[in-house]
Amino acid sequence: MEKPLAKPSKTMKKLAFAASQKPSAQDALKTLTAQYGHHTPSEADAIVALGGDGFMLQTLRTHIHLIRKGLPIYGMNKGTIGFLMNEYSEIGLLERVSKAEETTVRPLKMTATGKGTTYEELAFNEVSLYRQTQQAAHIKISVDGKTRLEHLIADGVLIATPAGSTAYNLSAHGPVIPLGAHILALTPISAFRPRRWRGALLNADAKVEFEVLNSDKRPVAASADNQEIRNIEKVSIEQDSQTSLTLLFDPNHGLGEKILREQFAS
Repeated sequence: MEKPLAKPSKTMKKLAFAASQKPSAQDALKTLTAQYGHHTPSEADAIVALGGDGFMLQTLRTHIHLIRKGLPIYGMNKGTIGFLMNEYSEIGLLERVSKAEETTVRPLKMTATGKGTTYEELAFNEVSLYRQTQQAAHIKISVDGKTRLEHLIADGVLIATPAGSTAYNLSAHGPVIPLGAHILALTPISAFRPRRWRGALLNADAKVEFEVLNSDKRPVAASADNQEIRNIEKVSIEQDSQTSLTLLFDPNHGLGEKILREQFAS
């Protein structure tokens, strides 16, 4: 569950920088490290990620062991959308990071099984299943051990957190979920049958299981954010109660405000 915004408790003096491979991000990395120095993530007060939302998710995965211990991440946009990022500026960065507001979010834990192999991944935005061929996916959906949909025929289905509800979930016509709501969005992707099913809202502590029907003929891939696993047969998803991450945002530009604005976007 996402926690309310709060002020960091200490002044940020040591920053670790990480940048995507985009030329603009690499140029920013050189400029900022020359101006503010560079510390390893293990000795830094915060990580500054330079890139887009995809790179932010990559940075979270790379440093998950430190994030679990409370290391916060402050992103600056050098990508396209930058929903998880702050505006880029080279001025007063230490002060900006120190005054930034904290948003604490918990990821989803995906356990996927296919061809006798089990995979585990974390997802901060969503876990999605989608067809690998031209044939539609056939999926059974269970929630907390009870079958809720015997046979979904669709391009796929996804589970989104509030933080990820404005991403793939919104593109699939799923609901935008306010930050702090103890809710997950279960959203079909181009559902064919049941034709009128538009998905469901679930408690954040629900355990969701997907079973791929006729997986040999209708192969399905699973993706935890941008981590893809192909030819899966079963997937279980639940909130990872052991992991939380702290994102830093400039005052009045936090994730909760961005999600709220999306609900009024024309």
